[in-house]
Amino acid sequence: MVCYNCGCRLSEHDFCTGCGADVGLYKKIIYMSNRYYNDGLDKASVRDLSGAIVSLRQSLKFNKNNIEARNLLGLVYFEMGETVSALSEWVISKNLRPKKNIADDYIDMIQTNQSRLDAINQTIKKYNQALLYCYQDSQDLAVIQLKKVLSYNPKYVKAHQLLALLYINIEEWEKAKKELIKCSQIDTNNTTTLRYLKEVEHMLMPEEAAKSTPKKKLFSDDVVRYQSGNETIIQPVNVNEKKGISTLLNVGLGLIIGLAIAWFLVLPAQIQNAKADINDELRVVSEQSDAKTATIDELQQKVQSLTDENTDIKEELESYQGTDGALKATDGLMMAVSTYLANSEDTEAIAVYMEVLEAEEGEDVTKTASFGTLEETFLTLISPQLATYYYDLGYASYRSDDYEAAIPNLERAYRYDSANGDALFYLGNSYRRTGNNDKAKEIYAQVIDDFPGTEKARNSETYLAEINNEN
Repeated sequence: MVCYNCGCRLSEHDFCTGCGADVGLYKKIIYMSNRYYNDGLDKASVRDLSGAIVSLRQSLKFNKNNIEARNLLGLVYFEMGETVSALSEWVISKNLRPKKNIADDYIDMIQTNQSRLDAINQTIKKYNQALLYCYQDSQDLAVIQLKKVLSYNPKYVKAHQLLALLYINIEEWEKAKKELIKCSQIDTNNTTTLRYLKEVEHMLMPEEAAKSTPKKKLFSDDVVRYQSGNETIIQPVNVNEKKGISTLLNVGLGLIIGLAIAWFLVLPAQIQNAKADINDELRVVSEQSDAKTATIDELQQKVQSLTDENTDIKEELESYQGTDGALKATDGLMMAVSTYLANSEDTEAIAVYMEVLEAEEGEDVTKTASFGTLEETFLTLISPQLATYYYDLGYASYRSDDYEAAIPNLERAYRYDSANGDALFYLGNSYRRTGNNDKAKEIYAQVIDDFPGTEKARNSETYLAEINNEN
């Protein structure tokens, strides 16, 4: 131990022999710091890591320059999976003692291994994402993220505890106990782990109520005889028993009368209240049914109107068909342009003609330069309008679980507007719901690449992982 004032080595005296400074209190502080360090070392050696953290922190409160205590605290954090906290302690230790410090080896062990660094970063991100899912009440997704965290860092105590807590919440007691046992193997005296484990064991093995067997006194005689002078007095011993039986009969009679009163007075009122509640519920259901019936009638009228418009458009298309019975690409484009000039809001009719043009694109059609220029100019003008139209159609089909109808409309919406990430995301969901996992994986990967950092990309990562796990 050296003097805090001049750096001279201290003797057994309470003053420095070099500068004369009073070092009595200083020695006591250093002694307490070393004592807590030794206590933390003992606890860490028996894997009482949480207790070791408390002792080592107390040691650093007395002496922040206790390098051994700080390095040991970093090791305890690292053993519990808290890599960031461990690195913080080692960096502080290195700054306090730049040379001949084992913290250099600990830091190099982590920083020189790129795969370990990546695993640490992924652990932190996925653990934070799991916490976010918990706040959003998405427990299934939180469990998936925590399993990924533990695959990267199996010693992460907080991840084990949070996963056990989620299992407790959904009453999967065996899985929760398994995670808590893993925690106790890492940190034997963690208070949170012990509290969770106590609750789990209480649910798995409930305490049985003690059973007591009543004892009976048996008498050999039914009467008591004794002599009074020349007379023999005989007293029955079951007089008290008869009184007890009479008391029980009176109690039973009282219970029967009470039940009869409840049956004739209380029960009819409860039945009446129950009937009133049922009538109220029936009235609400009837009102909802009437509203739904009106909505269905309105939708049927819209369907009929759209059917009539579709028939009119088909008849108009037939008037423009050629001798071979097919509408030419030039005719389709010209009709789309003509419709737009006549009424730019008639998106449905424009879309019909553009679908004809789209069908002709796959065939060997000779295009002139003027035709190509007109098509390119018109697509630049009409693409936002068509993208919105097809997205609305596709999303409506998607919401009504008609995924087969949603796929072509969502594809056209994304083709006309490549910045519409929602159309691409719902297209991937539609492929997944129809069982086309290969196409769904392709779409999800495109969402992740084209729209990084968005909610759609994060959800796509989750769905992609679920598809891979199913395979």
